[in-house]
Amino acid sequence: MCQNCKKPYYITTAIAYTSGKPHIGNTYEIVLADSIARYKRAQGYDVFFQTGTDEHGQKIEEKADAAGMTPQAFVDQVAGEIRRIWDLMNTSYDKFIRTTDKDHEAQVQKIFKKLYDQGDIYKGYYEGLYCTPCESFFTESQLVDGKCPDCGREVKPAKEEAYFFRMSKYAPKLIEYINEHPEFIQPVSRKNEMMNNFLLPGLQDLCVSRTSFTWGIPVTFDPKHVTYVWLDALTNYITGIGYDCDGNSTEQFEKFWPADLHLIGKDIIRFHTIYWPIFLMALGLPLPKQVFGHPWLLQGDGKMSKSKGNVLYADTLVDFFGVDAVRYFVLHEMPFENDGVISWELMVERMNSDLANILGNLVNRTISMTNKYFGGVVEDKGAAEAVDEELKALVLEEVKKTDAKMEQLRVADAISEIFNIFRRCNKYIDETAPWTLAKDEAKKDRLSTVLYNLTEAITIGASLLEAFMPETSEKILAQLNTQKRALSEMDVFGRYPSGNKVTEKPEILFARMDSKEVMEKVEAMHAAESAAAGQEGAGESGASGESAGDGSGEPVIDIESKAEITYDDFAKLQFQVGVIVKCEAVPKSKKLLCSQVKIGSQTRQIVSGIKAHYTPEEMVGKRVMVVTNLKPAKLAGVLSEGMLLCAEDADGNLSLMVPEKKMPAGAEIC
Repeated sequence: MCQNCKKPYYITTAIAYTSGKPHIGNTYEIVLADSIARYKRAQGYDVFFQTGTDEHGQKIEEKADAAGMTPQAFVDQVAGEIRRIWDLMNTSYDKFIRTTDKDHEAQVQKIFKKLYDQGDIYKGYYEGLYCTPCESFFTESQLVDGKCPDCGREVKPAKEEAYFFRMSKYAPKLIEYINEHPEFIQPVSRKNEMMNNFLLPGLQDLCVSRTSFTWGIPVTFDPKHVTYVWLDALTNYITGIGYDCDGNSTEQFEKFWPADLHLIGKDIIRFHTIYWPIFLMALGLPLPKQVFGHPWLLQGDGKMSKSKGNVLYADTLVDFFGVDAVRYFVLHEMPFENDGVISWELMVERMNSDLANILGNLVNRTISMTNKYFGGVVEDKGAAEAVDEELKALVLEEVKKTDAKMEQLRVADAISEIFNIFRRCNKYIDETAPWTLAKDEAKKDRLSTVLYNLTEAITIGASLLEAFMPETSEKILAQLNTQKRALSEMDVFGRYPSGNKVTEKPEILFARMDSKEVMEKVEAMHAAESAAAGQEGAGESGASGESAGDGSGEPVIDIESKAEITYDDFAKLQFQVGVIVKCEAVPKSKKLLCSQVKIGSQTRQIVSGIKAHYTPEEMVGKRVMVVTNLKPAKLAGVLSEGMLLCAEDADGNLSLMVPEKKMPAGAEIC
């Protein structure tokens, strides 16, 4: 631990793109960063925590036009909504930067000119296939089944004059840096991906300007060009703390750069570990100390999507569960490297088991017993027994473990260590049975000591909890009539003032919830949303002349008939319902996804050529139809133990076949 060292610590999130309201998966990142920032402050660091919004680009221009707004008015509205949600989640950022801030725009223009003057940027022409949502050009060979390799959407031919950055000039230096600084890219799996898939095969020069739209930062010496979004967006990490390209940077910049941690989603790690370091090298600036590409938080039935109707927003969840319960859930349920899953059912379960029972009930029982037996006064009478030492040892050990986990950015594991304190306290109550001790006047000192030990243990646990659940931590400590314990003072058990008095009426921290009632409210909410959406689109179906009734006006496909088979032939095939529990792209394959599919009590690995149509996160949670008695085979060196059934239209678009109703994994399709 850093004990009052006031060493600077600079942490950033990726800046949120202002294309719409962020869902809970987007919100997870700011809560994660906040927990790290708060913990670093508790360690004694002088923390600067920056977040903000990315507000330029063709997609923004198009969305603003569709909304009948100017781009500036559009991003003002969305940026305000993003900031509202960040504040709702009680995040303690020090600066909220916007890429439309005038000081940022001025520095981006200076940076572009500097890189051009020193020969790192040159003018040329770009001809390729452009994906508007990703704002990226691709060559034919980079496409996957003719579509964008990143998002799977359509690409369009485009040719335009553009400025390019000489990426290859700095690639060897970056490779050397990554090899010499193994901590730079975390987790390690992300580092291997960047090295093997991008750096080692060789970098192409990067397009850093556009002329086909105007919503961007103009190039000063060639104003028909606007700066490419990544050169604009990435530089926020230095402009936000006072970098000046002319050499007049602020004391704040000198103090906090290089950043200690860029916290970003795994989908944009390429831009932060290849483009950004190379830009910094060209500017003669040191590289950030670490870039952590966190996994995604997925809905129970896959990646959140408005079209699928499964988007969860932070404010909706807060209305049901409260801010700290949502913070606890998104932090606790996210593994270090793998994607996490969120669902209404799981949130209710965690609310009842972890928050209401393990934590809330513990605090309530301890304070209530102290009031009942001693008028609220907490005193250590020194009537110790062996079980006390076990409790004390565990509490002090969990402090060390929590600290170690946070140093590794294993936030979910750190929270689990803290809750081990609360679990041990509940066990300690069962072991010491205060209600029994209270019946014997001769054991009154022992009862007082037991309640003191519980109060001290809860104080330490609640103090540790502040980084993750700040309001809950504050409430617990207030009810115990004490202050947050400094990390440097958690090396000894017994600092709670003997003779102190707890509150008379303990507050219920978390109320138990009825899962059935919650799901009924959720269904009613979804029904209301669907009805509202139906009313909005009611006048649209007839305008195009398409039939919306019996399907007779829908397009059809005639395919070539195969040879007839007998029922016996058909009976040889076994079809079952499977639930996809995990999915990832097959390395070095443009088409294949590898899914772990639960079928009955077994889990099978199935490889499918559907990468252009589904992302791995969309697959997780889907109930699919599977051929389960197909002979196993290897595809791209990966074993496949079945086949997922799909429908295909005339344009080659695929759709997984799914059961109409929710059927259990393993149900036979007949």
